Amino acid sequence: MMIQMLGQASFMEEWGIYILPLVGSVMLSYAIFSLVRDLRKPESRKVTDRLRDDAGGSSDKSVEKAAKASVLRQQREMENSIAATLAKVSIIAALQRMLDQANLQWSAARTLIHLVGAAALGAGVCHFLKLDLWISLSVAAGIMLLPILVIFIMRKLRLNKLLNQLPDVFELMSQALRAGHSLPNAILVVSQQLPDPVRSEFARVFHEQNLGIKVEDALKNMAKRVGMMDVNFFVTAVCIQRQTGGDLAEVLDNISAVIRDRIKLFGMVKALTAEGRLSGWVLLALPIVVFVLELVVNPQYAEKLTDTEMGQYMLIAGAVMQMMGLAMIQKIVNIKV
Repeated sequence: MMIQMLGQASFMEEWGIYILPLVGSVMLSYAIFSLVRDLRKPESRKVTDRLRDDAGGSSDKSVEKAAKASVLRQQREMENSIAATLAKVSIIAALQRMLDQANLQWSAARTLIHLVGAAALGAGVCHFLKLDLWISLSVAAGIMLLPILVIFIMRKLRLNKLLNQLPDVFELMSQALRAGHSLPNAILVVSQQLPDPVRSEFARVFHEQNLGIKVEDALKNMAKRVGMMDVNFFVTAVCIQRQTGGDLAEVLDNISAVIRDRIKLFGMVKALTAEGRLSGWVLLALPIVVFVLELVVNPQYAEKLTDTEMGQYMLIAGAVMQMMGLAMIQKIVNIKV
């Protein structure tokens, strides 16, 4: 046992000596590169200052700021070779889409770099505190995954709220078009009359087309940012109408009716699958509760999993299998409507 502990300690020392300076060097190099790039591009700073020049504290101004920040972030990613390269990676693209859907004006590449740096810092603190290797890895994984989990929950709540607002959006746009408003003015009416998150999304579309982007491209950006089938239908209908003509108001009424029926059907499916989703969470929490109770009632028996190397591996394997089982249950009960 003593030999195993000495071997584990020596492994942790070697891991800290090689990994932590490497991570620190990469982060320092990226910071120096970003500083030199910003100093060598005064024209980019002028564009940045113009986009950031905004007075007032009203809610409309805040939404306009969000639209300007989105355009500015896209410009920076195009100018930054490292960010442009990372943006092509599927993981970075998925993270950026999740951030946009959660209405967080962050860059996915920088967010991932910050998470990696924070995880390395947490693992380094655990190493200097001379904690076990599995504790260091668990802390690093928690620092990496917990913020992503929070972003995922924010994204899901916001998209569900946006889906329930879409029928009212299309009905309001249909009425505005029949009243003689143009498409940009109808989008502005939606951003003024309805609450968030629809308000912020359509306000960003309106302000983006004010900044020189075509209405079709701004709507496509919103569809890509939201990632919902109903929004894709709406954008496709608008693009076809802009090219070939037709009664867009009637099309929007039909889309609104279809979405209302889908929301009702989705509610029925969610009610019927509630038992399966609850079973998944109960099966996930049950081993954790039993293990905690065992630590209180019979700690000597439970410490065989925490104090031995084989027990630690079994805990890690059990946690992984628990998450896999929860994911499988959620996949089964997640019926597409």
